Amino acid sequence: MKKLSTLLLALSISFLGFSQEDESQKSVIQEYTPSKLLKKGQWDIKFFNSLYTQTEQTDAGSTSGKIARQNFFTNTTEIYTGVSNNSRINVGVIFQVRANTYNGQGAFSVFNFENNGVDARSGVTTIAPSIRVQPIASVPNFSFTSSLYFAVFEDEPGVYLDKRSTFWETKFFYDKTFGGGKWQIFTEADFGFNFGESSSDADTLTENQGERFANNSMFLPVSAFLSYFPSAKSTVFVNAQQAFLIDLGNNFSQRYTQLGLGGKYQLTQALNLEASFGKIVTGNNFQGLGQTFSLGLRALF
Repeated sequence: MKKLSTLLLALSISFLGFSQEDESQKSVIQEYTPSKLLKKGQWDIKFFNSLYTQTEQTDAGSTSGKIARQNFFTNTTEIYTGVSNNSRINVGVIFQVRANTYNGQGAFSVFNFENNGVDARSGVTTIAPSIRVQPIASVPNFSFTSSLYFAVFEDEPGVYLDKRSTFWETKFFYDKTFGGGKWQIFTEADFGFNFGESSSDADTLTENQGERFANNSMFLPVSAFLSYFPSAKSTVFVNAQQAFLIDLGNNFSQRYTQLGLGGKYQLTQALNLEASFGKIVTGNNFQGLGQTFSLGLRALF
């Protein structure tokens, strides 16, 4: 009986040790969702590339019509590090590079990164200091990120490149894993405020009116993602987003609905790859009804 008790105790200890080892081997895509903050000294670097292309646009209402193809490429580089002993504060910086082409050019024309003053424009557009905070210690899967974007590209009339705004954006994240760790629901609510000169006050000879369309407005997108983990190293997801641009003094507002799907794969212990597709299905007030193709690489160490 004593030998049996000793054997059972040994097996229990071995089982517990195996369970702890297995838990510690969670992949980055399982453990470090946007809701989860970094430990002190950890780094998170993400290169996210998206190509949005459209051949349809609504009128002043919600009726769609054909337009000559327009293409918008965005590269967003995010760099964060953990700075608090309790893993509840991260700081970082965000850079964005954009390239746009118009007048029916092919979708891949953006990768020429031209500036011809007629139907192509590109360049570094914004830089943003950013902070991530987990406000409630007992709810580790709830956090927010607040960033202040400054437009750093040259102001010139003609071809649109990016919003001519100082943009303060705060994103709230929450996720819940269920189904034995195989499923996860992730939600995000953003509150963004665009500050700057109204488009009607811009000098058309030296300034770009179109780049001021969103100034003095609030941008409010709400998103939900449902993910399934076929393995510890991979996930597939579907998502939906409803977004509103709310007029706060510029006499312009918009809304759109977007649906999408995608997946992530853990390449190494530090690197994971993400690919996704999105389609804007409804909108109003000259909203484009195009598709977004995205590819991202994330390094966490």
